[in-house]
Order: sequence, then C-alpha cells, then structure tokens
Amino acid sequence: MPALEVSGVTYSYDGFVTVLEEVGFTVDAGEIVGLLGPNGSGKSTLIKTVFDLLRLQSGTIAVGGHEHASPAAKSVAMYLASNDYLPQFLTGREYIEMLGRLYGVAVEHTAADRLFETFSMAGRYDDLIEDYSHGMRKKTQLVSALLMRRPLTIIDETLNGIDIEALHRTEKELARLRAEGRSVILCTHDFALLERLADRVLFLDHGVLVTDASTDSVIDEHGSLSAMVFGHLDAEPRP
Repeated sequence: MPALEVSGVTYSYDGFVTVLEEVGFTVDAGEIVGLLGPNGSGKSTLIKTVFDLLRLQSGTIAVGGHEHASPAAKSVAMYLASNDYLPQFLTGREYIEMLGRLYGVAVEHTAADRLFETFSMAGRYDDLIEDYSHGMRKKTQLVSALLMRRPLTIIDETLNGIDIEALHRTEKELARLRAEGRSVILCTHDFALLERLADRVLFLDHGVLVTDASTDSVIDEHGSLSAMVFGHLDAEPRP
C-alpha cells in the first residue's frame, strides 16, 4: 500500500492564480522523498492540501489508502511545519503526551527524555516551551515525529535552524524510519542532505512537477541535485 498517492491535483487562489497544475506522484512505503522547488513553486500549498489544511479543488489524494480528509488518513500521517509555533503554555512532556493521545500512541517518556538528551536538550523535557529557543522548538518537533513514528511524515523545512549534531542524529533516525517501512517527505533546500538520504526527488516549479526521479539517476544525469535545479531555473524565464 503506497504511503501517499496524489493524482491530478490543481489548486488556484481566488480562481485566478494557479499554484498547482495537474500534480501527480506516489510515495511508496519505506521511501524517503525530497521535495524541491523555489519559493512560490507550490510546495507548501501541496503539503497543506495533502493534510486537508487547504480544501482539495480537483484531483485525488490518498494517504495510506485512505481519502486524505478522513480521520483514518489523518491518523497515519504527521506534518512538521516550517514554523516553530508550538503551544507555549505546555511543557515538552505535556506537548508530547498530547500528541500521543491524538495519535493513539502510548508515549514512553523515558525514551522521550533520552531523545531530548540526544538532541542536546538534557533536563529540558519538563520546562515550558515558551522558554525554549527557536532551535529547541524545531528539535522538539523532530523528537515528536520520532516518537509518534507515523507511516508517513512530511517535514517542511523543519531542519533549518538546528545545530549540526542534531542534524546528523536526525539523518540516522530518519533512515531508521525508512528501515521500518515508514515514509518521509523532506521539503528542503539542503541538496547535500537529500543526496545522502533521499531515495527520490520531486522538483516543483510554477506549480508543475518538473522532475520525479530517483536521486541516483538525477545525479548520474546532472552531476548533482543543485546542478539539476539551477540548470532548470537558469533555462526558464522567471516572472
């Protein structure tokens, strides 16, 4: 069963500005997929549509075989947003516990505390989130995903702003998710990270899916992901 199936998705704002045009792709179970594209390419609109944060206008989306707006679909997928907006009135423990109740996961708080320590946040699990730095909030988002271990996790620029040690640990943990048959979509401008980690890449530009190919095949053809992206952008007239 694919983790995510997107078919013929088109989205327009106010009926005039088309930001997604007939986008379609599949993410298989146990696959890490990179989502690339310049600002305004439609990446965030696509992700929000997958999670029913924007109403689907045309096409179909299935998450784990379930219609994307259904409770069943929402229970098997997790979205880490690009911002670090977390409930500041909760402690890290309370936030993780709340997510566990939402997803029906019995949180092992000892394991959660250990992850906080691994991500250089030792002793902060019971502190209020309002006292966390920007980087700590980002890392709390990542820890929550590692604890919930959903069949599909979509990470939208969440890795920006975390330290190099935490990034290295995150790569190892995401690889573990893949080994367990779970899927991850990484929306990022970090080409080197995707070259190390992603099985496939999706490249959006002007709302059109320009590339859907294995990372290895893109590197074989273009030399690097950055060469593929910038070669396309240099060749296309920009608005």
